[in-house]
Amino acid sequence: MIATLLNPFQDTLLPLGEWVESVVDWLVANYRWFFQLIRLSVLELLNGIEYFFVSMPQVVFLILLGALAWQIAGRRLAILSLVGMMLIGLMGAWEESMVTLALVITSVTLCIAVGLPLGILAASNDWCERLMRPILDMMQTLPSFVYLIPVVMLFSAGEVSGVIVTFVFAVPPLIRLTNIGIRQVSEEIIEAADAFGSTPRQMLFDVKLPLAMPTILAGVNQALMLALSMVVIASLIAVPGLGQMVNRGIGRLDVGLAATGGLCIVIMAIILDRITQAAGNSDRPMTKWTDQGPIGFVYQSMRRFQKATPTVAAPPSSPSP
Repeated sequence: MIATLLNPFQDTLLPLGEWVESVVDWLVANYRWFFQLIRLSVLELLNGIEYFFVSMPQVVFLILLGALAWQIAGRRLAILSLVGMMLIGLMGAWEESMVTLALVITSVTLCIAVGLPLGILAASNDWCERLMRPILDMMQTLPSFVYLIPVVMLFSAGEVSGVIVTFVFAVPPLIRLTNIGIRQVSEEIIEAADAFGSTPRQMLFDVKLPLAMPTILAGVNQALMLALSMVVIASLIAVPGLGQMVNRGIGRLDVGLAATGGLCIVIMAIILDRITQAAGNSDRPMTKWTDQGPIGFVYQSMRRFQKATPTVAAPPSSPSP
């Protein structure tokens, strides 16, 4: 009796593992069709994005990436992006990089589609925020290896399970920063918009979201970085791409293969991080798209050409007899 009082945790009194296993087994037995329906929907989106990147000629991709980086962040980042992607191509990991990029973009798309409305809901309702906070804490702190098994049981192994695992790991920062950004909008601005008769819809889409956009884009940037950090872990459930290269290198003790995959992940992370940071940087001067980047270059060139072209004066009309 005294030994029991001094060591009360010798026996398992709270069989959490058995409860979780029972819940997952029950979901697999009764609602697997629902999760397979989600799987097919995500698979269609992923296959479309992956086909777009893999089938695109490499030179065309480089041109589009350089133009996008130049338009958003300037020429220096455009050159850095081109050099980085050319290094990936020279290392022989182009196709794996495109598969990884498709996986990351699909995961971030789902994060935006789910996280942005939840962040808006948390910002507009204190009760919802209090309910979401422990759930988000658990999603961010729970080791990702823990939910690999139930995700595979519900969605089967493969790319879709990798997208779901990445989504669960990457969406909490977007929800939190969306909530924070909207709540940090100045009360004076909200009162002024309310005084001018703004409806709740106008208040949200015309006042709060535009002012909170830098913080929301910071959340998208964090989701993007977390999605890239999950690439190697997702390869454990048969997800192809750069993570699979690292996983194969570890399994074969091939330092070169693992280093190549890891370096390619780092290069892609730097490129995507700099582009999204530049898109959400509130300190940059607000200029029109026609004043910067390739669009600005073409627009300004056309204006200079029109000014340089001499206009031919119409001949004077002859007086009528």
